[in-house]
Amino acid sequence: MRRIRAAAVSAVTLSFALTVAACGGGSSGTEGSNEQPKTLTYWASNQGASLEVDKKVLQPELDKFEKRTGIEVKLEVVPWGDLLNRILTATTSGQGPDVLNIGNTWSASLQSSGALLSWDAKNFEAIGGKDRFVESALGSTGVQGQDPAAVPLYSMAYALYYNKKMFADAGIEQPPTTWKELAETGRKLSEDGTWGLGAEGSNLSNNIHQVFVLAKQHGADFFTADGKADFTSDGAVAAVKQYVDLMAKDKVIAPGNAEYAQNQSLSDFAKDKTAMVLWQTASATFASQGMNEDEWGVAPAPVQSGEPGLGRATNSMVAGINMAVFKNTKNIDGAKKFVKFMTSDEEQIILNKAYGSIPPAKAAQQDPAFDAPALAVLRDTLATSATALPQVPEESQFETVVGTAVKELFADAAAGRAVTTESVRAKLEKAQQQMPEK
Repeated sequence: MRRIRAAAVSAVTLSFALTVAACGGGSSGTEGSNEQPKTLTYWASNQGASLEVDKKVLQPELDKFEKRTGIEVKLEVVPWGDLLNRILTATTSGQGPDVLNIGNTWSASLQSSGALLSWDAKNFEAIGGKDRFVESALGSTGVQGQDPAAVPLYSMAYALYYNKKMFADAGIEQPPTTWKELAETGRKLSEDGTWGLGAEGSNLSNNIHQVFVLAKQHGADFFTADGKADFTSDGAVAAVKQYVDLMAKDKVIAPGNAEYAQNQSLSDFAKDKTAMVLWQTASATFASQGMNEDEWGVAPAPVQSGEPGLGRATNSMVAGINMAVFKNTKNIDGAKKFVKFMTSDEEQIILNKAYGSIPPAKAAQQDPAFDAPALAVLRDTLATSATALPQVPEESQFETVVGTAVKELFADAAAGRAVTTESVRAKLEKAQQQMPEK
C-alpha cells in the first residue's frame, strides 16, 4: 500500500464475525425498473501528495469514461486514515459506494465479509481476462484457492533509497546490498546529528512489512500452512530482533524514530538528516518533499547474502492497491465496465505514471516510462523477489498485534532498555495470544 498506511490498518482490528446481509450500492435505480442507473460512486484511495492532487489526476479519466459509456462516476478520494473504517461501516450499513479502492493486504479480510464481488472466470473475462495481470499482483487479491475479491490496480514494492550527497561526502561509492553492509554503511553515516537509516517505529503497517520480509529471509512465516498464527518460531523472533537491532544494537536509526508514524522519516531524508530509507514507490513522495530526482538513488532492498529472489532472498512484500466492487451494487454492469476501463492498458499507463507506481497489467509494463531506473528496480522486484503478505482472514489482526509488538520493542530500544531474544519472543507470544483461535 502506498506510503505506509498505518492509520488505516493499525488502528482498527477487523472483525467479520457478522454475516453481512446487505451491502454496497451507492447508486439507485428506478423502482420496479430493470434499467441500470447512469451513475457510479467510487471511493478512491489517496495516492498522491494530497486529496486535491488525486482529484486532478482522476477526474479527467472519469470524464473520459463518462464520454465513452454515458456513465457518470461520482468521485470521493478517501484519506487512508478513514478508508478502512468507512469500508467496514459500508459492509454493515449498505450505504457504500459501487466501486472502491482497497489496500491489497486487506483483500482476504474484506473477502471474508462476503460484501465484495468475487472475480470468477466470467467476471475476469468481462475485463479482458485474468492472464492480463502479473502473478505477484494476483497473489494479493484474496485467499488462495478462492476466486479473488478484487482486481489489481496499482503495484508497489519496497526498495532502498539513498541520499547521493551524503554518500559522496562519506566516501561511500555504492549502496549496501546485504544487511551487514547496511549496518556498516549506516554507522559511517550516523554522526554529527545525522543518521544512517530512517524508520517509522510507530507505524504498525511498516513494521509488519519489514519484519515479514526479514522472516522470509530467515526461512519463517508468521502463519502455518493451515492458517494458524505462528509468531514465536525461531525465524520470526530472529527477524523482529534483527529489525529492532538496527536501532538497539547497530545504532544506525535515531531513537526518535521510535515515535515516527506519518512519513517523518521521509521528511528527514529530504532534509539530509537521514541517509537511507526503506520505502515503497517513494519518488512522488520525495518530489512533494522538494527533492530533485538527481538527489537520490534507488537500489533493491537488502538480503542476508547473495542476490534478491523468492524464498530466503525475498526483499519486499507485494504492495499495492486493488479495485473492488460491492456485490449488491445496483449497477453491476457499469461497475465492471469501470473496472475494465481503469485496468485497461491505456489507463494503467496514465495512472501509474502519475503516481510513480508499477502497472499490474503486463502489457502496460512494457511502456518505456517504466524502464526509468527508479521504476525499473520496483518492477524487477515485483517480478522476481516480492512475496504477498499472508492472505488469511486474520491478516489485519496480524498487522495490529505484531506491528504493536515491534512498536513496543522500538520504544524499549529508544529508552535504552535491552532488546533480547527473550524479550522479543515474549512480545510475540503476547501478540499471538491476541489472535482468534482457529
